[in-house]
Amino acid sequence: MIPGDICQSKTRRRAVDAIEFAEEDGTLTFVNDFNKILPQNHHHHEKSPLCGCSRRRINSLLRCFRPGRNLSGWILGALILLAVSTLFVKAILMTSFLRVTGNMSPNDFLHRRSNPLEVSSVLMETSHEYEGDDDKDNQQAVQIPEVWRNPTSNNYYKCVDRQSNKTRSKPAPNGYILVRANGGLNQMKTGISDMVAIAQLMNAALVLPSLDHKSFWTDPSDFKDIFNWKHFMNAMEDDIQVVESLPPNVAHPSYYKGEMLKMLKLHKVIQFTHTDSRLANNGIPDAIQKLRCHAMYEALQFSEDIELLGNKFVSRLKENGGRYIALHLRYEKDMLAFTGCNHNLTRKEAEELRKLRRKVRHWKEKRINGTERRLQGRCPMTPREAAVLLEALGYPSTTKIYIVAGEIYGQYGLNALREKYPNVYYHSNLALEEEIQPFSQLQNQLAALDYIVALKSDVFVYTYDGNMAKAVRGHRIFEGYRKTIDPDKQNFVRLIDEMDKGNLPWEEFSSKVRCLHEKRIGAPHSRLVGDSPKLEESFYANPFPGCICQKSRR
Repeated sequence: MIPGDICQSKTRRRAVDAIEFAEEDGTLTFVNDFNKILPQNHHHHEKSPLCGCSRRRINSLLRCFRPGRNLSGWILGALILLAVSTLFVKAILMTSFLRVTGNMSPNDFLHRRSNPLEVSSVLMETSHEYEGDDDKDNQQAVQIPEVWRNPTSNNYYKCVDRQSNKTRSKPAPNGYILVRANGGLNQMKTGISDMVAIAQLMNAALVLPSLDHKSFWTDPSDFKDIFNWKHFMNAMEDDIQVVESLPPNVAHPSYYKGEMLKMLKLHKVIQFTHTDSRLANNGIPDAIQKLRCHAMYEALQFSEDIELLGNKFVSRLKENGGRYIALHLRYEKDMLAFTGCNHNLTRKEAEELRKLRRKVRHWKEKRINGTERRLQGRCPMTPREAAVLLEALGYPSTTKIYIVAGEIYGQYGLNALREKYPNVYYHSNLALEEEIQPFSQLQNQLAALDYIVALKSDVFVYTYDGNMAKAVRGHRIFEGYRKTIDPDKQNFVRLIDEMDKGNLPWEEFSSKVRCLHEKRIGAPHSRLVGDSPKLEESFYANPFPGCICQKSRR
């Protein structure tokens, strides 16, 4: 709601209006004697309730308010009344405003830019709390527009409590596990969560993991820079022993062969140089699955500095009761080069991506047909495709969109998205310069900020099913099935191509798009099992079953 529309101005009668009467010709006649405006009593046996001294006092008071006799006193009284009324209304508005902004400190506004989110969402006049809780779905369904409504999940709840006999009884560990997590932030996060489970299976102590500094992002941040390491150690103490570093009396082996557990007992230290995909998605005991979720969603919290700034971003996007979409627009140089997708790019840009793909040795596919891959639904959506999707789904042009991504590739950048949705934000234009400066060159820490904003968004839309999308999607399920849109890209690109050719009018196109996505909003469903990990749903993308339980039906 626009702040100026919160209160409509109301016409107030002046005190003197009580003794003004409009004549038929439009002039005003002032009554000199209050007796003339009192109702006449025709019952002679009853006396007027106003008589004697009381009547004289009233007449005296009215004479004081006559403009002709005491104009200055009348004006002064009117001004005092206006000032008191203004202060009263202001107090009410400030109380309401602070209640709406909720978790923002009033001091935050003192340090904000002059135009931080100037456009408020005109649709959002209801509370922006998450509606996935058991008793909120039905109560708020009427108030919340359908495009913002969470899927129904009344019968589901997170359950990661381990049985007491499954938690650590603190025997001496068989040895130590050294971990070097590889990949980007979310790939490392899921890998570390798997290593927690492996450490328990082997009764091993886990040394605080070291992070990948040689990936595409070349971020020098270590575990303590990104995560709240003390919280991690405390959260894990009932399950495994976590230590900051190896004890000085333990050697650091370089290479081992053979069965893992035998190796551990023999050498006391095992080093895992890669952590991703260490455990299967399915066929794992429930206690281990719950431990993976406990590590991923509860123990691996970000550092206090990252959490503080990330939550500030969320507050700024939600101010004035607004809602926002977190759009994981993975139209970035590295991902386009990896997938071989070049739709809407120039020949020069496509050639640059081809050279990068050939240069990276561990990317196995070098010759890729980008057009064919796009028609298969395996390419990141372009900024224009994402904008058209949101418009077809019914999101108005006033919607605030936070870009969960790095720099968008191509000479046109986000122009196509901004044409339809001008309220586009990312960490660099939501933060003050002094707030973002400590993180500016640290890609994994910037990704952590994006993760927080995506997790707490009203709607999360991912345009490519990579590590970030899987991690955020699974976390939102764990927190109560918050609305997450999974675009049907294979069918969508065919529809938009037909529309662009003039073969499909907008009304029919948008109707088909809405129909395609009716059941792709993150509603509860059991994890899909396939013949291989690549053909099934990731455990961290959908922790049900394992970490989500279903209430018994009566």
